[in-house]
Amino acid sequence: MDKRRLRATAAALTALTALAAIGLVAGPAAAAPPYAGPCALERTAAHHSEGLDSWNSAYPRPVKPLNAVMVFLSFPDWTPTTTPRQLAADYFPATSDFFARASYGKFRLAAHPQRTWIEMPHASTSYAIKRDWSAAHRSAYLRDALAAADPVTDFTKYDVVYFVADPDAPGVDSDATKVVNFDRPMRADGTDIRRIVTVFEHHPPDRNVLAHETGHVFDLPDLYHRPTDGEGDWDTYVGDWDVMGSQFGLAPDFFGWHKWKLGWLPSRQVACVTHTGDTRLTLEPLSTAPRVPGAPFGTGDGTKLAVVRTGPSSAIALEARGAGGNDDTTCAQGVLVYRVRSDSASGAGPVQVLDSHPSTEACYGDSVYPPLADAPVQEGESFSVPGEKLRVEVGDRASSGSWTVKVTTG
Repeated sequence: MDKRRLRATAAALTALTALAAIGLVAGPAAAAPPYAGPCALERTAAHHSEGLDSWNSAYPRPVKPLNAVMVFLSFPDWTPTTTPRQLAADYFPATSDFFARASYGKFRLAAHPQRTWIEMPHASTSYAIKRDWSAAHRSAYLRDALAAADPVTDFTKYDVVYFVADPDAPGVDSDATKVVNFDRPMRADGTDIRRIVTVFEHHPPDRNVLAHETGHVFDLPDLYHRPTDGEGDWDTYVGDWDVMGSQFGLAPDFFGWHKWKLGWLPSRQVACVTHTGDTRLTLEPLSTAPRVPGAPFGTGDGTKLAVVRTGPSSAIALEARGAGGNDDTTCAQGVLVYRVRSDSASGAGPVQVLDSHPSTEACYGDSVYPPLADAPVQEGESFSVPGEKLRVEVGDRASSGSWTVKVTTG
């Protein structure tokens, strides 16, 4: 596949090394949120588990304003040709706006970029920066970066830390951008730092790259498939349909399941289908822009996600995806059906989109994975979920943009 398609998913691989591997997997749980009903899968020990009955308190939950510091790192073997201000503008306010739309205005990520370069003690080439980075070189880089930044950075003020390297330095590899999770937190200013986003992007950077990386900071998994031999397509699990799968997706808004997990979608907007037979629903579009400037995000207070539990750690989810908000370049509109597994780790297919049109492709040349670009069940269509006694029928679409849906189980 070409570099553009590869970068769509490869840039965000979490390091699996002695320093940066465990991601605080199961971790301590904060007080459980209000009972979310029988369709809320339990969180498991899987890395970035999709369970949402409790919250891993090792991660900040984006239900209140959070502050992020951007530390800009230069190297003695290269004189920067860009400024911290230019690099900060590559990511903000675009990343904050992405999260504001995804959260219906419930979450604000405030960026605090530093104004000057902080020079690292060694040449950029000495750190052997690359996508699958060695533990020793990555440890040296992070140790040096934290030591250089600490005298001019009060880390107690920030919830998220971005270390942004000079993108033009000879030893910098843009494919090394990722979140590094620490087995043992690093310490600065008397506070624990559990993870750092290391940014090595070109200027200008790949689209939505920091939204993807910041999603990991909030305990969201990688949704792409990494071939064992490094060859093949990375986007077979979810295609364009979530930024945690591909930052280049045509419809990169977070799945409704993720919005429920993060606290942006209350349980009253989630329909849990538990009885056998027919259940009729009206699904509002998951991602929409404000109706008018200054208006609330979303189209209303109705149902945005429907869930059918299929096992102790699995469920089928349904949501309406329309052309609005973060999904304004979507290839197809309709009711998206996907499988969620809370016992599958990040990168191992915890979410898989089910293709209601398995014999066709769409938006070739624009979609990151054309076979799934037309996955939603569209108006007047029906879809039987493979391996389950579950059928989805989509009726007409109201003028408000909502879809009428009949779910038949058993």
